[in-house]
Amino acid sequence: MNYRKVAIKDLNELSGLFDQYRVFYRKKTDIAGAKAFLAERLTAQDSEIFVADTDNGLAGFVQLYPLFSSTRMKKLWLLNDLFVSPAYRSQGVSIGLIEQAKKLVRESAACGMFLETEKSNLVGNNLYPKTGFSLNEGSNFYEWNHD
Repeated sequence: MNYRKVAIKDLNELSGLFDQYRVFYRKKTDIAGAKAFLAERLTAQDSEIFVADTDNGLAGFVQLYPLFSSTRMKKLWLLNDLFVSPAYRSQGVSIGLIEQAKKLVRESAACGMFLETEKSNLVGNNLYPKTGFSLNEGSNFYEWNHD
């Protein structure tokens, strides 16, 4: 397994994985929309995407967005998306992608990263503590949507 930063040549294949990720979270399939969204992220360079690459194609990806911590006065990363193709699950691919995210945090001199997942995501809720994440039970998470 080769873990690397995504390249524009990966856009078509990554769009398929990204669409599967969205469907997992109960969104309608939209390959064209996924491709446009990812192309914009790559062009604007406003996220960091790493992929797990195999001889047979991409096995998964992780996407992070930069934020800032005012109290720590440092960059902070949001691990927003993590997905592994069903054919590659239970092979440590998620752990390898998280390690790429940790490397980004260290290399960018950020103070850390955080993520959110649904309480019903049993795989993720078991994976993240195993990779060094701590559940923040002392905070409330609020959301406001306009769409």
